[in-house]
Amino acid sequence: MEWTDIKITVPKASAEAAEAIATGISGGGIYIEDYSDLEAGVRQIAHVDLIEPALLAKDREHVTVHLYLAPDENPAEVLELLRGRLAAAELPCELAAEGVEQEDWETGWKAYYHALTIGRRLAVVPSWENFETDRAVIRLDPGMAFGTGTHETTSLCLAALDELVKGGERVLDIGTGSGILAIAALKLGAAAAEGVDIDPMCVRTAGENAALNGVQDRFTVFVGDLSEKAGGRYDLITANIVANAILHLAPAVPGLLAPGGVFIASGIIDTRRDEVLAGLAAAGLTVTDLRQENGWVAILCKNGGEA
Repeated sequence: MEWTDIKITVPKASAEAAEAIATGISGGGIYIEDYSDLEAGVRQIAHVDLIEPALLAKDREHVTVHLYLAPDENPAEVLELLRGRLAAAELPCELAAEGVEQEDWETGWKAYYHALTIGRRLAVVPSWENFETDRAVIRLDPGMAFGTGTHETTSLCLAALDELVKGGERVLDIGTGSGILAIAALKLGAAAAEGVDIDPMCVRTAGENAALNGVQDRFTVFVGDLSEKAGGRYDLITANIVANAILHLAPAVPGLLAPGGVFIASGIIDTRRDEVLAGLAAAGLTVTDLRQENGWVAILCKNGGEA
């Protein structure tokens, strides 16, 4: 069944006005294609940094409002009405229309998301894709917020886990989001993992992803902050969040690390690297490794005095 996709492309500043006009006309559905805050949007919606490089290259200065017309609607009439209302609102815009099968616009985003390998032992695979491998497979069903590639903050953490998990560890994932880091650790052989996140939606998503990967019996997710939910000692602690949050939680980390345990902190832009390093040292942590990729930093630490 072919629908019509009418595309209204406007400068970012005019996006709300264009959306309002389209909403007033639409009899089918509207989709807003806005890449101006792509990275922040991904973290807010899904808290996993899997973004296709092709998406990162998208125009950040303009927004496209897609207005979908059912097969029984007249595209020419709707286009004329749109032109008139956009002109009356004095909105600079480009209009285009094309036919699209309903299933294409419902699932077309999947073209941006494919299997990828990380380190020596890991593979991240979308739930709908067959991928033959002897690696430990993490299956995710990301939805429209995701793409093919791995953002540096996540890949740095996953690569570290690939190296560090030997089997039997207890893991804590702070700001767990989708649960990808905890699930990776479990797939690599960790005995148990706990995830903490202040967002209830993340806790639900992490639980669903754990079930999808068959590790739900070893993964416990809590809504709340670190001080309320974490307890005991952990062999590995991950925090793929932001610099401010890492600085805030750092003083609590030494008391949660088991002897020989490692704290993996990521989500740090390189311009704040030295500030975070100083904060970790002040908290009594010793940096054992510092990894950087494309302007992002991951820092591995142990308790002060440990080799």
